[in-house]
Amino acid sequence: MDAEYLRNLLNQVRDGGIAIDDALNVIKDLPFQDMGFAKVDNHRKLRNGYPEVIYCPGKTTFQIQSIVHELMKYDSNILASRADKSVYEAILQVAPNCTYHEAARMVVINRKIEITGIGTIAVVTAGTADIPVAEEAAVTCEVFGNKVDRIYDVGVAGIHRLFAQLDRLREANVLIVVAGMEGALVSVVGGLVDRPVVAVPTSVGYGSSFNGLSALLTMLNSCASGVGVVNIDNGFGAGYLASNINKERVAK
Repeated sequence: MDAEYLRNLLNQVRDGGIAIDDALNVIKDLPFQDMGFAKVDNHRKLRNGYPEVIYCPGKTTFQIQSIVHELMKYDSNILASRADKSVYEAILQVAPNCTYHEAARMVVINRKIEITGIGTIAVVTAGTADIPVAEEAAVTCEVFGNKVDRIYDVGVAGIHRLFAQLDRLREANVLIVVAGMEGALVSVVGGLVDRPVVAVPTSVGYGSSFNGLSALLTMLNSCASGVGVVNIDNGFGAGYLASNINKERVAK
């Protein structure tokens, strides 16, 4: 529930369009709505600037539909993450105004985008196999009001591909670097730019990559300054953090 919704509610009370008792019934649900299986946080957007995001794995179709229905009462730009096609089709039944981003595995409900980020967020991948995690980050950034520049498949195995994109890298206000295998791309990018770098290790790689643990440890031990690391495959977390940085940090 955002400030604009509350202002409209107060104006309706003042103008006699809604009874005080009815307004109170709405306001009493402000902290959260207890649905039994979930407590939907209606204050999230007021506190953090973004509404609650629905993490779909582990939830039933009914639970996801019910949470979407509740969030739609107050919010736009609702995100459902790690959603497959069947989840999208279920959400479509209760929210016709939704879009499925298959590569990102995300559903965007009531999309109303206003660019509020200061500069551009560059989302960079080492390889094509890292794109699903990168797209989760990119879509998150876009839905949260940022311009995104996608720079994909520029890993260190062919580092000339990265150098060919130096101007784009250096024009970004924040960079998200997504890499599996040994995760070396983050240190290289971090050494080339004077902007914050959000590193995302992915589970892409052969056996000794240990499902992303190798890339995670490389990124945590990066010799480049200004690098922060999120969890393995956590594109959403990277997008959220980069969006917050981009709305606070002055662009060039």
